[in-house]
Amino acid sequence: MSQTTQLLFKNRVPGKTVFLKEFSANGGYQGLKTAFQSMTPLEIRELVKAAALRGRGGAGFPTGVKWGFFPADKPGIKYLVCNCDEMEPGTYKDGVLLQADPHQLIEGMIISAFALQTQVGYIFIRYAYEQQAENLRRAIVEAKEAGYLGKNILGSGFDFELHVHGSAGRYILGEETALLNGLEGIRPNPRLKPPFPAVRGLFGQPTTVNNVETIANIPHIVTGGAEWFKDLALTPEGSGTKLFGLSGHLNRTECFELPVGISLREVVDTYGQGMWKNKQFKACLPGGASTPYLTREHLDVPLDFASLEKVGSRFGTAGVTAFDEDTCMVAVTLNLIRFFARESCGWCTPCRDGLTMVRWLLEMLESGKGSHEHLAMLKDQLKNISGKSFCALAEGAMGPVTGLLTHFEQEIVDHIEGGRCPFNK
Repeated sequence: MSQTTQLLFKNRVPGKTVFLKEFSANGGYQGLKTAFQSMTPLEIRELVKAAALRGRGGAGFPTGVKWGFFPADKPGIKYLVCNCDEMEPGTYKDGVLLQADPHQLIEGMIISAFALQTQVGYIFIRYAYEQQAENLRRAIVEAKEAGYLGKNILGSGFDFELHVHGSAGRYILGEETALLNGLEGIRPNPRLKPPFPAVRGLFGQPTTVNNVETIANIPHIVTGGAEWFKDLALTPEGSGTKLFGLSGHLNRTECFELPVGISLREVVDTYGQGMWKNKQFKACLPGGASTPYLTREHLDVPLDFASLEKVGSRFGTAGVTAFDEDTCMVAVTLNLIRFFARESCGWCTPCRDGLTMVRWLLEMLESGKGSHEHLAMLKDQLKNISGKSFCALAEGAMGPVTGLLTHFEQEIVDHIEGGRCPFNK
C-alpha cells in the first residue's frame, strides 16, 4: 500500500467538523503566520510556482503560472474567488473536505489573497452544500475574532474580507467566467476570453478563480516548501497529494487522500477493496464524468496529469467511478450525456444542439433501434463538437463518448446487430 502524508485530511474524523480551537492546536494558521511574518507576496507566488501545484478542479492548469498572469501590484480593488460549485457526477471531494475542516480553506484563501494582493474574497459554493456553507460561515466568524480576517491582519497592514455565496444550482456555474456572472447576479453563461478574469473579472476588476482543493494546499506548501511538496508524489510528473473520490461498483466507496502518481490498480484493489460481488473490473472514469474511460489495460497507469494524457484520458478531479464486467458502457455514456445536455447553458450551437443530437443517437443505439449510420453520425458529432464550443462543457461532455468509441465500439455494434442491449438479460 502506498503511504502518503495526510495534508488535507489530517484533521478529518468522520462525522465531525474541526473548528478553530482544535484546528489551531493541530498546527492550523502556522502557514498564515509564516507567510505574513516571513515572506513577501512575490515570494509566496514564486514558491507556489516552484511547487508545481496544478489546479485540482479538473483542468489541471499550473497554479503558479495562473497566478503569474495576475496583476498583483496593480492598485485598486481585486478579487479572489474560490470555486466550490462541485456538481459533476462522481466528484464530491470538496464537499468532504469542507465538512471536515473549513478553516483549512480559509487559511489558504487568506494566504492566497496576500500573495495576490486581493482585498475581497468569495467562496462560491454548491447550493446543496448547506452544512458546508454553514461550517464556512462559522469558521469565518472565528477567523475574524482571532485577527486572521478583516483589517490589518497580524499587524501587516493587509486587509481582506471573505464571503460565502451560494450557487444557483447549475453545472455551468463551475466554468469560471459563468461563475463570475452568477456572482454578479446575471445570466451565468461563459464569457468571451480574452479578456481573461485576471484582467477583467468580477465586477470588471482583476480576479483569480481557484478550486477548493487547490487553495487548501497553499498553507502546506508555505510550511513544507516546494521540494517537499513535489516529493510527496510517486512520479516525477506529479506533485503533492490528491483527493480521490471513489464511487461505482467497488466494495468501498469514499474519499481518500493519496499520493499523485498512485496506480489505478492500487486505488481499485486496496482503497476500493476490489470490485463488488466478486465481479471483474471493466472500466472507470478516472477523473469525473467528463473524462474518457480507462480499461483493464490501464490498471497499472500512474494517476497523474501527464500519464493519463498519454493514454488518452485526463486526471480531472480524480473522481474515480468504476464499472464491472456486466455494465453496458453505451448505457453509462448515455446517462452521462443526458446530464451534460440538460446542463448546457444553450449559449452556443455545438453544445446546445450537438449534445442533444448525441443524446438522441445514443438513445437509438442503446435501445437496439440504431444502425451503422447512427454510429457513423456519432463519430461525426465527436468531430463537430470537440474544440468548437464556447467553453469547455461540450468538450468535457464528449470525453466519455471518446472513451466509448475508442474502447467499446464493438459493444455499439453488438447493440446494432442484435437489435437490443446485450446486457439486458
